[in-house]
Amino acid sequence: MLGVRCLLRSVRFCSSAPFPKHKPSAKLSVRDALGAQNASGERIKIQGWIRSVRSQKEVLFLHVNDGSSLESLQVVADSGLDSRELNFGSSVEVQGQLIKSPSKRQNVELKAEKIKVIGNCDAKDFPIKYKERHPLEYLRQYPHFRCRTNVLGSILRIRSEATAAIHSFFKDSGFVHIHTPIITSNDSEGAGELFQLEPSGKLKVPEENFFNVPAFLTVSGQLHLEVMSGAFTQVFTFGPTFRAENSQSRRHLAEFYMIEAEISFVDSLQDLMQVIEELFKATTMMVLSKCPEDVELCHKFIAPGQKDRLEHMLKNNFLIISYTEAVEILKQASQNFTFTPEWGADLRTEHEKYLVKHCGNIPVFVINYPLTLKPFYMRDNEDGPQHTSSLRKEAMW
Repeated sequence: MLGVRCLLRSVRFCSSAPFPKHKPSAKLSVRDALGAQNASGERIKIQGWIRSVRSQKEVLFLHVNDGSSLESLQVVADSGLDSRELNFGSSVEVQGQLIKSPSKRQNVELKAEKIKVIGNCDAKDFPIKYKERHPLEYLRQYPHFRCRTNVLGSILRIRSEATAAIHSFFKDSGFVHIHTPIITSNDSEGAGELFQLEPSGKLKVPEENFFNVPAFLTVSGQLHLEVMSGAFTQVFTFGPTFRAENSQSRRHLAEFYMIEAEISFVDSLQDLMQVIEELFKATTMMVLSKCPEDVELCHKFIAPGQKDRLEHMLKNNFLIISYTEAVEILKQASQNFTFTPEWGADLRTEHEKYLVKHCGNIPVFVINYPLTLKPFYMRDNEDGPQHTSSLRKEAMW
């Protein structure tokens, strides 16, 4: 009888015990998978787009990228796998084992156990072609696809890291982030030509304003920040600004993001310039450390020499010269300028470039501008007949 009871207990225990299950695959980004230190057969899942397909007798090689890194992850699959929909540009989900790669070209690879095609792509009709470096003008025709290219992908990742670094710097420095309005009634001291807003369709009434006053897209959040600086000692904003300047040059954009900051109770202009220098360097160091491959690609194909320029900037302190000193340097230059440098005239682009080169190709602050070149509220140095403004600085590089 005792044996029967023990047998029943064993049956109950076995029937209630869960069956062993496979450990679910951990979802990783391509960047995290490539950076894995111990690739010892861990089951993972990645999702992304096929960058290349290469089929051999026994093995099928795919390169999959999800936008998290410039480098793609190599996927190795059995050649017997149905590969008719595994085309360049197709979106896929791959599950398998992350293992050490026998090839010297990559540290790890994904040994596929299951490949699911999420969205098929006809490589013949797809405008982005494999192993073809398309000109930027060509990519402008396909704004919905151009972000898949190496160049645009690198630029967007660099921009993302720079944005994060800027916010991190201000937060760590004790600044309060202010969301200044995009729709505003002020023109911020005439900082630029304005885009005026009007309702469309049936809401549009002649000679009437939607807000009862004319409204525009912001050209600057400065005035709103100045109000906030009466309650917070350190504030900043980083948002879109708009200029209705119909120019096709690289120096004029209809829409761009701009950093603006206000600090109360500043002891000296040097303190303010130190904050600007630290912001430049903190952001640059973050980008160089977080996006080395992307920076290298830009250095090679987009802006040769700029990486060296950034590293040179990090090793040196920014220079500070007065406006008067700047004019004297320009007057003594052997270079012929289109605009003759004169005291009382604003510095032109050609003047700024020369000053930077003259000062060793590092950023230069030019301070103490003529008071007549600056807005009415700038502080007068009371320095005699010239009258300069101490609370205005220009950084050029």
